[in-house]
Amino acid sequence: MLGNTTPNPDPYLPVPDFTYSSDCLAQMIVDAWADPNYQQALLQRNAQGLPTDDAVKLATDSVNSCGFDLECAVVISEQEYYDGYTIPQDSPEIVFVLPNSNRVRLHPSGRPLLETAKLLMATTPNGI
Repeated sequence: MLGNTTPNPDPYLPVPDFTYSSDCLAQMIVDAWADPNYQQALLQRNAQGLPTDDAVKLATDSVNSCGFDLECAVVISEQEYYDGYTIPQDSPEIVFVLPNSNRVRLHPSGRPLLETAKLLMATTPNGI
């Protein structure tokens, strides 16, 4: 028999690390850096520290506007990632990490933030 035959005692799974290049997702990062209200809405949490329904809807709608068709997207902060954010087993949740804005100059003279966001996307876990 292949695989682990003992049931997993932990019903939560870690967030897998991978990179994906998308100008639209990179723009989503830039938008969150530039608009504190958008960023706060994406990272809104309930009393238990879980993404609110509104945050999940906004993240899902934002990601899907980039040409995807995901059931459930969640945006987490880098700190949440480093703190070991996990998703419930069998959850349709796809997790995206929003890079900390302190990694970039938000008002670089003439340099587009889009390229910076794309670079941070490639340095998992620092990018959506």
